[in-house]
Amino acid sequence: MTTTVSPAATPTLLVDPARWPDVARVPNVPLRAAVAGRLLRRVARRRGLRIELPGGRTLQQAPPGAPVLRLHCPQAFLHRVGESGLIGFGESYQAGDWDSPDLVALLTELATAPETLMPTGVQWLRPLFVQRPPDGELPTTANARRNIHRHYDLSNELFALFLDPTMTYSSALFPTGPGRGPVATRDGLPAAQHRKIDRLLDLARVGPGTRLLEIGTGWGELALRAAARGAHVVSLTLSEEQLALARRRIADAGQADRAEVRLCDYRAVDGEYDAVVSVEMIEAVGRPFWPEYFATLDRVLAPDGRAALQAITMPHDRMLASSRTYTWILKYIFPGGLIPSVRAIEETAARHTRLRLTHADAYGPHYAETLRLWRERFTERSPQVAALGFDEVFQRMWELYLAYSEAGFRTGYLDVHQILLTRDEAAA
Repeated sequence: MTTTVSPAATPTLLVDPARWPDVARVPNVPLRAAVAGRLLRRVARRRGLRIELPGGRTLQQAPPGAPVLRLHCPQAFLHRVGESGLIGFGESYQAGDWDSPDLVALLTELATAPETLMPTGVQWLRPLFVQRPPDGELPTTANARRNIHRHYDLSNELFALFLDPTMTYSSALFPTGPGRGPVATRDGLPAAQHRKIDRLLDLARVGPGTRLLEIGTGWGELALRAAARGAHVVSLTLSEEQLALARRRIADAGQADRAEVRLCDYRAVDGEYDAVVSVEMIEAVGRPFWPEYFATLDRVLAPDGRAALQAITMPHDRMLASSRTYTWILKYIFPGGLIPSVRAIEETAARHTRLRLTHADAYGPHYAETLRLWRERFTERSPQVAALGFDEVFQRMWELYLAYSEAGFRTGYLDVHQILLTRDEAAA
């Protein structure tokens, strides 16, 4: 059923049903909502959460300083979660049914050992809450451009509001302090992004005369850095917004003779290259297409070529468990994707190509700090985001996405690696 269950269950925000149909709709699933309520109490008790209800009431006692889940509309929250699990959890936040004074702290607690959130004895209930990804979002050649368009073509101006002046939308690499953790400041973000790019280019041995293929242009900063080293760059993107701005930035920098940006699927690329680099693009490839992706790298690399990838990763067992699960992130943020494990990258390349993983360097805490800086700037610039035409539901969606991602890296549920793939003769 899809009707509103009571006046108290209507969305807290004014939600445009044409733009956000599943956020505007409150399901009526009383039995599932009851199950969700029992699970909420269990999670709150086991994780030490404070659940605040309307009128200042609390669900149960919690320790001082506990992460807070503040329910503005408990019935809507439970019915959404009861119908679609974590997708409903995210849609409930978009609708304003719940909030938290420290969203990252709450999500960090929930992202710690997420497999333990549901009791072992009721794991059989999981299929009731889990959907399968729709075929229309599978990143085939026909679908990939549409998937990319939904995220990266939102607006260059939107991304410029929270990214640094390099327009780099991937993990930075900060200096480390005495405790070996990243020392991240907003002023230091551009230099940290350049440090990350330069390390990846060094890994691929990009220098004067290098024929470089970049899969996934972003807004052109890596292509600019490589061209400044004297490389000849061909960069591929499926985003028309990124294509236009990257070309303009390259031309303004006087590097148009060294860096070319093409609107092209990686599967259609031709030529031979001394090096291939790709930053956080493999996550959009989709597991069924990993063999073709790595075969493409193998096909275009010169005999002694090197492929350097930056990839968001997750533990292999978690990757396998989530590989056929439709999540809130897939539905609203990155359709068609799947975060790989380092093991999956290594095994797929070895099984389908002559490439072998010869180096993998992790720096997940740096991504948590990168996301923190983006999230803070995004929330600070809420009026400018609204002026671009993005409503409150969208803004809450992106706040949750950035906070959820930050929590994933803080707990180690997610990591980020720079990975080198070579053939045996190029490994030295």
